[in-house]
Amino acid sequence: MEARSYDLYIGGEWVKTESYIPVLHKYTGECIARIAKAEQRHVTEAVEAAWETFKTDKLTPFQRYKILLKASELMEERRDEMERSLIREVGKTRKDAMNELDRTINTLRLSAEEAKKIHGEMIPLQATEGSENRLGFTIRVPKGVIGAITPFNYPLLLSTHKIAPALAAGNTLVVKPATVTPIATFLLVEILEEAGLPKGYVNIVTGAGSQVGEWLLDEERIAMYTFTGSGEVGRRIKERSGMRPVALELGNNSPNIVHLDADLELAARQTAARSFHNAGQACIAVQRIYVHESVMQAFSDFYISHVHQLKVGDPEDPDTDVGPMISEKEASRTEEWVQEAISQGARSLLPVKREGALFYPAVLVDTRPEMKVVCREVFAPVVTIIPYSDLDDAFAQANDSEYGLQAGIFTRDLNVAMKAARVLEYGGVVINDVSTYRNDVMPYGGIKNSGLGKEGPRYAVEEMTEERMVVINL
Repeated sequence: MEARSYDLYIGGEWVKTESYIPVLHKYTGECIARIAKAEQRHVTEAVEAAWETFKTDKLTPFQRYKILLKASELMEERRDEMERSLIREVGKTRKDAMNELDRTINTLRLSAEEAKKIHGEMIPLQATEGSENRLGFTIRVPKGVIGAITPFNYPLLLSTHKIAPALAAGNTLVVKPATVTPIATFLLVEILEEAGLPKGYVNIVTGAGSQVGEWLLDEERIAMYTFTGSGEVGRRIKERSGMRPVALELGNNSPNIVHLDADLELAARQTAARSFHNAGQACIAVQRIYVHESVMQAFSDFYISHVHQLKVGDPEDPDTDVGPMISEKEASRTEEWVQEAISQGARSLLPVKREGALFYPAVLVDTRPEMKVVCREVFAPVVTIIPYSDLDDAFAQANDSEYGLQAGIFTRDLNVAMKAARVLEYGGVVINDVSTYRNDVMPYGGIKNSGLGKEGPRYAVEEMTEERMVVINL
């Protein structure tokens, strides 16, 4: 496999740099690409290009719609290439890559539609004495240059969730993709420009986040930052962004409750399937499963039987369910956390096994709340099953977390379901499905240390536009 070099992409031009960073095939370790390592002046040039484009080149809402819709069609045509790229640079299984492509194409379509729906509202100024002759309404205007920093786990989908709504809203962007999975962003921008997006609207700078991210935060002409990644970096962005708005989608530790009246086969099948997809590297992956003690054994038997059917190995094999983690370092860290829990009294219902970057699904019981695998975001194919006797106690344990992105509950009782919706302290509560469920049309975002703001094209467009009041004295 020949390694392609990707330069920086600034103002529609490829810009070479003094040094390049290798991008590895996550299963074989082979070098599949090299990306340019940006210097601070390159970041300034990228922001300048985005700023000049925003000031001088205005696409109409219908033009934005046509470009985004055409991009969705082109991506469909290039599906095999895009899927293969995700398998290699992320380590996704073919099944997970297909799912990411489906969702990305849908997100482009949804964003295209939102470009045509941007509007304000009428304000009844005349209801106030002395303003009878005033006409009031709001309009929504683009913010300007959006600084987007994207993660490694869904590099195509989550780049699209930032880039497509920003373009739909009339903004321009400077994008910093994850260093270990940058190719998807380059392919996305290539498709957008093939669909008719003028050069300069999306600029790509690559390099270490600790440097390039800081340089982006230095740029006062960036009107808003949108970031998906760790809580530590998210807090840094919020601290340094000053008065400028941020949208932060950060970590999580998803609880899923299986109540005594749940459909156990459904709960086991759904949680087993979504505990380990993308090698557990999803913010809303199933991590903690709280099961009523009266159905603990039955659920666990069902669950383990489904996990046994998962195939671990080469992500290019169409039958593989669990591929490698993003690096051997992360797989080794996961193994350490699991072994630490076992040394502290936990039991594993499956053999603990690692082969390089491959970490086989681990299911732990007899854990305690202070163990890392319970209280921290493991971001790996590791699940804990925890019994409870009282539903309120299950809610309290589920809420006993610094995170609050999404949670799930399985129950046949509507009252229990609605109580969960009210009591669980999460940005989303999913009933009779797993916490991992995300439809790209819905408002997606968390509370507490899981972040600020919402994604989903409609909601991202609102985040990326300003509401401006207009008053006319008739």
